[in-house]
Amino acid sequence: MKTTGLLGGSFNPAHGAHRSISLFAMEELALDELWWLVSPGNPLKEGSKDMAPLGARLASAQKMARRSAIRPTAIEQSLGTRYTYDTLLALVRRYPKRQFVWIMGADNLAQFHRWKDWRKIARLLPIAVIARPGYDDDAFAAPAMAWLRRSVRPASQRRNWTNWSTPALTFLRYRPDPRSATAIRMARPHWHKQYADRCVRDAVTRNLVCQTD
Repeated sequence: MKTTGLLGGSFNPAHGAHRSISLFAMEELALDELWWLVSPGNPLKEGSKDMAPLGARLASAQKMARRSAIRPTAIEQSLGTRYTYDTLLALVRRYPKRQFVWIMGADNLAQFHRWKDWRKIARLLPIAVIARPGYDDDAFAAPAMAWLRRSVRPASQRRNWTNWSTPALTFLRYRPDPRSATAIRMARPHWHKQYADRCVRDAVTRNLVCQTD
């Protein structure tokens, strides 16, 4: 069984903090690979006017993931799934020889209760939460934590996550990293134009994805 972390997001664009956090999680959880699930569209960010085309976001992720075991993928587009639970369920069924762990930041845990079928997500896969400055207090006080609190596993057991029964949650303490996609977009609002007319090979599905997708 190949151990695989799953980190979802818009990656608008992918940046150094995505990479450093992912490499940290791979080390802490003893992962073989980590997949960046580059979302075709985030239901919680609908109406965003600065969302770059999927192809450009995937291309930025491919560039940032070079020379690592990080695999950027737009597989949600191939699966035709819209919500995280549906995507994760499809992946579990499609890749029975992999053991998946869901990885998210504390900012997402703070709003986890707003996600569709969030309890089903917690029952489907172990969850590793990466601390993020300014979000930890909200995450611990979030409605989802009232339900998940008894499922928290000590960080000292994090390398044994493949043996956990779900729901199971562990926290990974990571040094603050100020880099953000928002700051990049503010400084370079047309960053995605560097990928115009370029297609990239999806690291998981091997499909070609172009900027216009």
